[in-house]
Amino acid sequence: MIKHGDALDRIFQALADPARRSIVERLTRRPFSVSELAQPLPMSMPAVFQHLQMLEGAGLVRSEKVGRVRTCHIEPDALRLAEAWLSEQRTTWEERLDRLGNVLTQPHPIPAEEKHDD
Repeated sequence: MIKHGDALDRIFQALADPARRSIVERLTRRPFSVSELAQPLPMSMPAVFQHLQMLEGAGLVRSEKVGRVRTCHIEPDALRLAEAWLSEQRTTWEERLDRLGNVLTQPHPIPAEEKHDD
């Protein structure tokens, strides 16, 4: 079982917001400057910076400043950690559902008190 509680908590908390998920989704395509990331978002630049800070704090995004331009990049390792956790959960539930399916499809003997002789 994967044990990265604090890191996973920060990742899922960061991904809980639709604006942050949008930023992450865009950054999976290529790096963007902060102003490019802010363009389609219906919020102020300070709000975009707050979202980026949360994403950076969760390890999902890193940024670098060159001159006056801050460029953001995705950090795939954090996404891999979340993906591994989700995969583990999916595997566990698939195994449980398979076992339940096997139990439900096996014939069960009818208890003697429920048998009727016609």
